[in-house]
Amino acid sequence: MSHTSRRSLLAIFAASAATVPLSGLVATPAQAAGAVPVPVEPFPGPAGLTSARSSVTLPPLNASYFTPVTLNTPLTAIVLPGSPTRTEVTSGGKRVALLTHGARTVVLPGPTRTFTENKKPFVDDFQRTLPDTSLPVADRRYWGTSPGGGSWSTLGPADTDYSVLPGTGVIALTTDFASRHATLRDDEITDVDVRSVARFDKVPTGQACSYALSFGYQDTHNSYRARLSFLTSGAVELRVEKEVADTVTQLATAVTLATGVPAGTDWTIRVRREGSRIQVKAWRSASAEPAAWAVDVTDSAFGKGRVGLRALANDGCTNLPVKLLVSRFEVDAANWAVPPSVRHGDWVRVLPEPFNGTWTPALEQTVRGWAGSTAPDVLAHAAMFLAGAPAVTSGAGPAKDKQVLGEAGYGYLDPQGYRYEGADFHEYMNVGWTFPDGAYTGPSSKQVGNLDCSGYTRMVYGYHMGVPLAAGEDTSKTRIPRKSRHMVDYAPGVRVDQTPDGTTPPAAALLQPGDLVLFNADSGDDNLTITADHVGIYLGKDAAGKRRFLSSRKTVNGPTMSDLGGASLLDGTGTYAKKLHTVHRI
Repeated sequence: MSHTSRRSLLAIFAASAATVPLSGLVATPAQAAGAVPVPVEPFPGPAGLTSARSSVTLPPLNASYFTPVTLNTPLTAIVLPGSPTRTEVTSGGKRVALLTHGARTVVLPGPTRTFTENKKPFVDDFQRTLPDTSLPVADRRYWGTSPGGGSWSTLGPADTDYSVLPGTGVIALTTDFASRHATLRDDEITDVDVRSVARFDKVPTGQACSYALSFGYQDTHNSYRARLSFLTSGAVELRVEKEVADTVTQLATAVTLATGVPAGTDWTIRVRREGSRIQVKAWRSASAEPAAWAVDVTDSAFGKGRVGLRALANDGCTNLPVKLLVSRFEVDAANWAVPPSVRHGDWVRVLPEPFNGTWTPALEQTVRGWAGSTAPDVLAHAAMFLAGAPAVTSGAGPAKDKQVLGEAGYGYLDPQGYRYEGADFHEYMNVGWTFPDGAYTGPSSKQVGNLDCSGYTRMVYGYHMGVPLAAGEDTSKTRIPRKSRHMVDYAPGVRVDQTPDGTTPPAAALLQPGDLVLFNADSGDDNLTITADHVGIYLGKDAAGKRRFLSSRKTVNGPTMSDLGGASLLDGTGTYAKKLHTVHRI
């Protein structure tokens, strides 16, 4: 049973405004102790968004909507063909409910909603140790994954030039006249406010060394960059450049920022790119951030691309190796070129018991009570854990005074910077939980605010929608198991479709919003049998007509409908499209 404050949720989701953004951008700029931060303004969102974060959009709720859903006419129940068996309820020839025999979820028409997610801010302060030398060379990762920002790609000339020590990302310039690039695998960033903090361990001799903040990065031959050149004299110069097919063009006159700079001095570079406007500043990190931009230019060579870093020892540098030591990489605000967006009028409700196929007066009263309701449903609750969702605190019950809704992470980090699984619904709330069979699981101080993929599903369907939960495997098929691989066979409800041979994704022709989608996403975990290892909640078709789902993921660090670290799509050639294993309806 849910203990959530319905009033709080209604205030969020049923306001009769055009848009209900989940939150605005929150910036945490790198700065010297005691310095006054320069404000980071959020970008105006693309496609009509009023916020550069996640949002749920509702139309104005007025009489023009509520009049046709009063259901004064008799309701008609008709069994539809296909498997699983479904009953369609109509009023005046229009569908008002779709029930599935053996399942509790019901799909009803309601006000059209648009679910949208955009790029969220993140900070990478390199609190990990890489590469993991216990792994085979082919499996090693050299910068790993940025918390919430995606995984790092490191290119040229040798993998061993890249490593991470706790608090520092290292790029070793072991040879001159060879660029080294570390970029985050997110190619869809357009507007961005990004900064980095780094230092060289030596003043170069013979020729200069440089470190650059890359943006609009396409590949090693095409990008923008704001570059600090560290001269043999100890001077530091700022240059803003674009490289197109290996041809470098200066976008502004070089600016000398300092002279006599010793080795080991941290420098911050900040870039704000909005449309074709590019603003750049750089400063000693121990000093306050300058209020003015050092460079303010326009250029439109690259509309979108990655962000990252580039390091170079000029031809003739003689005191190699020189190491670039990066202590912070931060995106304070950003937009994706086309944020994922799903728009439809399907609302997903949950019956107190599975539908047994018999249309009764009591069921009719339930459906009539749901008609026109904007009380939070399955999808509304699921969206309330996306990036930027505001915190909601329970007012009663076992989670009294604990947060029960709001932006969630996935899990805390291991020594290599990867996220641990294991964050269940009650750990998000920081409470212990006694399950129906008497099993008790305590809270985890390390997992407060986190939900792994099955924990997210259990939080939505179990804690908030009232479907019974199991402490572990539970083969009774009356309670939602703890792990995704057990949900395949033992989750309450009915199977909609499943892979016929373990490798071919099911067609899922009768897929509907709210269905659980289970994946065999990691082929490396298979023994004799192919198992599901990831679960999500089907959301609906996006603006491109592709089937999109919600799930909590490690790379994104929490629930998402986005494509960072893998497209959240059931169509196409991405991992999840190819690895769909089972579709199940609670």
